Amino acid sequence: MATDTLPLTRHALGRSWRGVTGWSAGLVAASLLYLPIYPSMGATGELDAVISSLPPELVSAFGFDAISTGAGYAQSTLFGLIGFVLLTIAAVGWGAALIGGEEESGTLELTLAHGVTRTQVALEACLTLAVRLGLVCAVLFVAVLALNGPSQLGLTTEGAVAGTVALYLLVLLGGFAALTTGALTGSRSLSLAAGAGVAVLGYAFNALGNQAEATRWLKGLSPYDWAFGPAPLAAGVAQGLAGGLACIVGLCGLLVITSVLGITRRDIGR
Repeated sequence: MATDTLPLTRHALGRSWRGVTGWSAGLVAASLLYLPIYPSMGATGELDAVISSLPPELVSAFGFDAISTGAGYAQSTLFGLIGFVLLTIAAVGWGAALIGGEEESGTLELTLAHGVTRTQVALEACLTLAVRLGLVCAVLFVAVLALNGPSQLGLTTEGAVAGTVALYLLVLLGGFAALTTGALTGSRSLSLAAGAGVAVLGYAFNALGNQAEATRWLKGLSPYDWAFGPAPLAAGVAQGLAGGLACIVGLCGLLVITSVLGITRRDIGR
C-alpha cells in the first residue's frame, strides 16, 4: 500500500465520487436558479429599486452595492452567498472527516498499521481535500460560463476564472482549518467547529467592516474580503486580488504544515 503513488488520495477520491457529484449538481442547480433571472431584474431597473429601498447598512453588509451589474449580481447571489455557503459546508465536512473523523472511527489506526507514515496521512488528506474542492469549483466555472451569455451577465473569461479561484481558495482555507484541527485533536466535532468558525468569522468581519469607518479595520482580518473585496468577477486578476489570495495561500500552507506537525506529535486514538 505504501509503495503505491498517492494511495490514500486515490482511495479517498475513489470512494467520494458520489459526494463530489452531489455537491457539483447542487452548485449547478444554484447557478440555474439565480443567474438566468438577472435579465428580467437587472435590465429593467427592478434590482436598483429594491436595493434603494433597503437600509444602506444592510446593502453594505451583504455586498449588494453593485448588484445591478452582471458581475455584481453573480458575486452577490452565487459566488459570495449561496455558492460560498454550499462549498463551505462541503469543505468543512470533508476536512473534518479526513483525519478527525477517521481517527474517531478507528480507521486511521488501521491505515497507519499498513506502513503509511503520519506525514503521508496528513499531506495526502490535504491533497484529497484540495482535489475534491477543485473538481466541484471546476464544474461551477463551466456552469457560469455556459450561463453567462443567456443570462446577459457580461462576464469575461478572466473574471470568471478569478472569481472561481477566489472562491476555491476561500473555502479551501476553511476546509484546511477543519482538517488541521482534526490532526491536532483527533476530534471530528472540534474540526467542524474550527472550520465553520473560520468561515463565519471571515464573513462577519467583512460585514461589520462595511458598516462604518470605525470598524473598517475588521476587513483587514477577513479572508472573505481578501478574496472578494477586489471584485474579481468584474476586475479579473487585479493587483489587490493577487495580494489577498497570496495571504490565503500562505495561511493554507501554514495549516498544512501544522497538520503534519500535529499528527506526528501525539498519540493516535487517545
